[in-house]
Amino acid sequence: MSDVCTIGILGGGQLGRMLSVAASRLGLRCHIYEPGAAPAGDVAYTLTNATYTDDAALTDFAGSVDVVTYEFENVPTEALDLIESIVPIRPNRHALAVSQDRLTEKTFLNEIGLTTAPFADVPERDALAGALAQIGTPSILKTRRMGYDGKGQVRITDAGDAEWTGAPSVLEGFVEFSGEISVIVARGADGQVAAYDPGLNVHGEGILRTTTVPCGLPAMLTSDAVLIAARIANALDYVGVMGVELFVTPQGLIVNEIAPRVHNSGHWTQAGCAVDQFEQHIRAVAGLPLGDGGRYADVVMENLIGDDMKRVPDLMRAADTQVHLYGKGEARAGRKMGHVNRVTR
Repeated sequence: MSDVCTIGILGGGQLGRMLSVAASRLGLRCHIYEPGAAPAGDVAYTLTNATYTDDAALTDFAGSVDVVTYEFENVPTEALDLIESIVPIRPNRHALAVSQDRLTEKTFLNEIGLTTAPFADVPERDALAGALAQIGTPSILKTRRMGYDGKGQVRITDAGDAEWTGAPSVLEGFVEFSGEISVIVARGADGQVAAYDPGLNVHGEGILRTTTVPCGLPAMLTSDAVLIAARIANALDYVGVMGVELFVTPQGLIVNEIAPRVHNSGHWTQAGCAVDQFEQHIRAVAGLPLGDGGRYADVVMENLIGDDMKRVPDLMRAADTQVHLYGKGEARAGRKMGHVNRVTR
């Protein structure tokens, strides 16, 4: 067994909440560190509410745990430096640095031989015209850091009407794709890799709405997707669970982005697998053997966003349906309040 008893989690949202529940099933404790509202604090062993600039709080947090992981990748470097001087961080800092910056991420993916959308660095507004001349339109301008769920993105159809994001960005060329899939892959400290079946993702207004498994693609493509995800995890010497999003194109699979943590598109594993993505991540960062990622059911995962919460009573009455609510207060438009997993076979 592992020597890890308490896992520190940076970030107290729904992912931290579900990680804490998974850890408790294995007899482990979780200590959440979160500057703001912390739904994860309702189910964790301990909660620290403090900023990422509070050195005393960070020091106490790091000293109280055996390993630190994160549900939110945009943690300031200075906070990570302090924590890592006291306790190991998994996944490692290199994986975090790669995924925190879209330009770094795409450059890394190309360097290990994987295909991405064409892209150009746009460090400031004056560089946008040159980038548009290189990439063309239609294209999409994305902030290099901090963007998620469609935030920090500007679609450009006419170079003359291009808007600026207000921060260093990367310009991506549009990719003609028939669908987006994602692979949830785990890698243990011993190098063991376990991957889940790819899921087919559908988005609305930049936010994931549903993930369906099986994804309906030919076996050769699904095998390629899993191999791509494993290649990324090995190249990063990764420990933990990672989400890898890919576009399906006539030319093959193109990597959209990677997330160095458990991922929204992997929630289906709670209803489709004996060991879900949250337990798999806890196992990996705690140094425990990985579980089998095999799927025993077909599942459709649907996010509950904003007013979708009005449907909860009916969803709770539905057959073969799991309801997962995150314990958040206000159901604002665009806010993920929970999800449901429907077993379809």
